[in-house]
Amino acid sequence: MNKLKTFNYIKRTLFIALVLITTATHSAFSQNIQSYDIVVYGATSTGISSAIQSSRMGKKVVLIEPTNRIGGLTTGGLGQTDIGNKQAIGGLSREFYQQVKAYYQKPENWIWQKRETYKDGGQTTSSANEDAMWTFEPSAALKIFKEMLSKESNITLVYNQRLNRKSGVKKTSGKITSIQMESGQVYQGKMFIDATYEGDLMAAAGVSYTVGRESNDQYGETLNGIQANKVSLTLRKTISMNTYNHNFIEGVDPYIKKGDPSSGLLPFITPGKPGIDGTGDNKIQTYCFRMTLTNHPDNRIPFAKPADYKELDYELLFRNYEAAKGPVEKMYDYGDPLVPWINSDMPNRKTDTNNQKGFSTDFIGQNYAYPEASYEEREKIAERHRKYQQGLMWSLAYHPRIPEKVREVVSKWGTCKDEYERGDGWQGQLYVREARRMISDYVMTQKNCERLLVAEDVVGMGAYGMDSHNIKRYVDVNGYVKNEGNVEAHVASPYPISYKSIVPKKSEVNNLFVPACLSATHIAFGSIRMEPVFMVLGQSAAIAASIAIDKNYNVQDIPYQELQKDLVKYKQVLQ
Repeated sequence: MNKLKTFNYIKRTLFIALVLITTATHSAFSQNIQSYDIVVYGATSTGISSAIQSSRMGKKVVLIEPTNRIGGLTTGGLGQTDIGNKQAIGGLSREFYQQVKAYYQKPENWIWQKRETYKDGGQTTSSANEDAMWTFEPSAALKIFKEMLSKESNITLVYNQRLNRKSGVKKTSGKITSIQMESGQVYQGKMFIDATYEGDLMAAAGVSYTVGRESNDQYGETLNGIQANKVSLTLRKTISMNTYNHNFIEGVDPYIKKGDPSSGLLPFITPGKPGIDGTGDNKIQTYCFRMTLTNHPDNRIPFAKPADYKELDYELLFRNYEAAKGPVEKMYDYGDPLVPWINSDMPNRKTDTNNQKGFSTDFIGQNYAYPEASYEEREKIAERHRKYQQGLMWSLAYHPRIPEKVREVVSKWGTCKDEYERGDGWQGQLYVREARRMISDYVMTQKNCERLLVAEDVVGMGAYGMDSHNIKRYVDVNGYVKNEGNVEAHVASPYPISYKSIVPKKSEVNNLFVPACLSATHIAFGSIRMEPVFMVLGQSAAIAASIAIDKNYNVQDIPYQELQKDLVKYKQVLQ
């Protein structure tokens, strides 16, 4: 009898323990799964616009940011808003820039200078009819984005959650059902929006995409592919400026020992010929950090020499100055005639500083692996870019081989104490100008930008010129160093962007939107890839996602008339 009681006691104890274990496991599992109407991956400006619009249409949305800072490039240094015709920007995008204007109308936000002393270089007109402001500090953009998000009750914002790119996307019958982060956290949704600059969710979901430049023949273009045909100075007025700007002065020797090919090429020069003009390759336009600089002594962090500084890395910079004929101020290229930068004024004595001339902030040819690289390797690539630019700025400010006039100017500048999380004043957001690009049933091309082909299912307008920064550095037929890949082509007027270019092929995924890494050729993407346009497309994607949920549509099957009605309702500019 005692043995039977003992057995039953053990049996009951084991049963209770099993129940407790099962309950605890289920509870922990449930905590790792969260369900939403719309899942937005990437809190770039695109993702923020998507999340806000989703919330305003009554949808429960999660906005997932892989890093510890939202806003992407808009809060990462790109305060000089490029768009072209700003009347093409409506909806939430214009609302953001209107908020920028309201922010700077408050006297307390002018800390390092008086408002009346600020001149923005022409991006924001002084016209009384201008309702928005298009230049701003990164910190101001961050505050505005946070305030806009805080007013929405349906948004859950999470930081530091990176997609498990290998096995984190679950699909059933052509629909994404959930995505899992590296942490194990799972987000379920009815609709998904990839708002990253890299297209990580798109790629992990099995959507077709490309990396690099198409040949001109593939889509009947003229500005795609390799751009190595050097324009002579005597012909520069009659021939395309594509290969002229942002290039080296004639006569810069590419070899470690001048005139001696056996000594090897200097760093960052690609061996071999540049290739045949107009042919495609898998290379992408160069990246950099859009530096936020200041010359205010109380807010300035002087440029510091990196611990691993290598003078040879900047030999081409030195030689480019030394090759100048006559006064250094006469070095050709538009913009600043003296220093290799475009130093655009932002409020509070700060700048948005960008690449200019043959050797500048663009780290040419050093980003090819980035789109497909692991997170860890991307961080290494970004750090190499940062170290390169830190060494560049120290060289321009203090190196004795830099002309004294240049050093006098650059040494007055430095990074800002009050902008970014890093103690050295440098941002975390690398300027990813181009990475993966989706291939859907509609590919935006040069013909769209030139309005030779006009999309009828418009979800936003592009207006900036067809633009590509340099892609490769090589030795030309004369034995001198040259850059290849620069394109600067005017767009005559705003042009429609197709709805089909932001959704995948129906055979691949039918509940995903890709408003940032949209379906476009290299050269068309060079026009579309502006932050205001990304915000427009993010909002349009959210409007379509909400309709698809309400009507149980696949994203490819939404009647455009229904979508157009809501686009107009939410003040998108469609013509």
